[in-house]
Amino acid sequence: MNNERHILSAFDRDLETVQALVVKMGGMVESAIHDSAIALEARDGELADDIRRRDKAIDELELQINEEAARLIALRAPRATDLRTVLSVIKISAILERVGDYAKNIAKRSDVLAEMPEIEGAGMALRRMSATVEAMMKDALDSYIQRDVALAADVRKRDLEVDQMYNALFREFLTHMMEDPRNITACMHLHFIAKNIERMGDHATGIAEQVIYLATGELPDDPRPKGESVPRIGGA
Repeated sequence: MNNERHILSAFDRDLETVQALVVKMGGMVESAIHDSAIALEARDGELADDIRRRDKAIDELELQINEEAARLIALRAPRATDLRTVLSVIKISAILERVGDYAKNIAKRSDVLAEMPEIEGAGMALRRMSATVEAMMKDALDSYIQRDVALAADVRKRDLEVDQMYNALFREFLTHMMEDPRNITACMHLHFIAKNIERMGDHATGIAEQVIYLATGELPDDPRPKGESVPRIGGA
C-alpha cells in the first residue's frame, strides 16, 4: 500500500510539473497574440522580429512537454482518468504551438504591410478581433487550470463573435478592393491575417473542449456555434 501511495504521489508530482509547462507555454502564446496585433497596427518591425524569434522558444517548450508526457506514460502507467489528463496535455500543447505559428505568420505579414499604403481602420479592427481571441485563450487556459466546465463552455460560445468579426472584415476588405484596385495586395495580406486570428479563436475553443472532455469524459456533442461562411480571398 505504501509503495502504491508513493507511486501515486510521484505521478501527481510529475503531472503537476508538466501541467506547469503548459501554463507557461500558454502565457507565451497569449503574449504572442497580443504583440502581433500591436506590431501590425503600429507597423513596429522590431516587435514583429521579436515575435518571430520567440516562436522558437514556444516550439521547444512543446517538444519538452511531449517528452515529459511520454515519460510519464512509460514510467507511471497512469490509470484511465489520469491517462486522459496526460493526453490532454499533449493535445493542448500542440494547439498552443499552432497558435504561436499563427502569431508568427501575422508578424511576417506586418513587415510586408509596413511597406504598403495603409488601409484605413484595418489595424484597429484586427487588433479588436485579436483582443477578443486573446481573452478567449486566457479564459480557456484558466478553465483548464481550474477544471471550470462553465467557463470552458462560455469560451466555446464566444467563438461565434470572432466568426462574425471575421465576416465583417472580409466584406470591408472586399469593398476596399472594389473601390481601388491598388488596395488589392494589401487587403489580401490583411485578409490572411484576419483568417489567422479567426483560426486562433477556433484553437482557443479546442482547448475549452479539451477541458470539457477532461471533466466529463466526453467531447461536446453539439456543433460549435459558427457564423455564416464567407469565401476566402486568394485561398488564404
